[in-house]
Amino acid sequence: MSGGAEAAPDGGLRCPWGLSTEDYLTYHDTEWGRPVHGDDALFERLCLEAFQSGLSWLTILRRREGFRSAFAGFKIPAVADFTDADKERLLADAGIIRNRAKIDATLANAKVLADWRAGELDELIWSYAPDPAGRPAPRTVGDVPAVTPESTALAKDLKKRGLRFVGPTTAYALMQACGLVDDHLADCVARGTGA
Repeated sequence: MSGGAEAAPDGGLRCPWGLSTEDYLTYHDTEWGRPVHGDDALFERLCLEAFQSGLSWLTILRRREGFRSAFAGFKIPAVADFTDADKERLLADAGIIRNRAKIDATLANAKVLADWRAGELDELIWSYAPDPAGRPAPRTVGDVPAVTPESTALAKDLKKRGLRFVGPTTAYALMQACGLVDDHLADCVARGTGA
């Protein structure tokens, strides 16, 4: 296996990771790498990337609706108002990943973000988007980094502002998922669809 783009059932070339399940193919073709804006939308992605830490993204993707239901649609003010009873409810919810540290971080992060002005999270995250002209299109999966100077700086900035459970790898996964970078392989049919 070359690690380059591979043919999907429709004949179009895709990033190899997007071909393993129908869920991945749909996510790859319609969401991953497309720009995401809005504080609540970015809070959701930040939370889901943190929950994914140490797990397969497919595990999170298949539980995403459960997460949305459990976390009030990831509306920052609503999650910031969660109580200890809500935390216990979350720890008992089989529709999400019941990891105490990740749940605690999500609730704590919502409380921090509830004090930010509208649009501040969006502005902060997008301020770390690298210049696309300085990033050649990856030819193989081996060309796609797990961490970059920008993701390291973003994670450091978020932590400095009080956010938890967001390291450089999680920050880079967020950047990929939310379209700050286009890591679709050079021959992938989805490359360039996020702009």
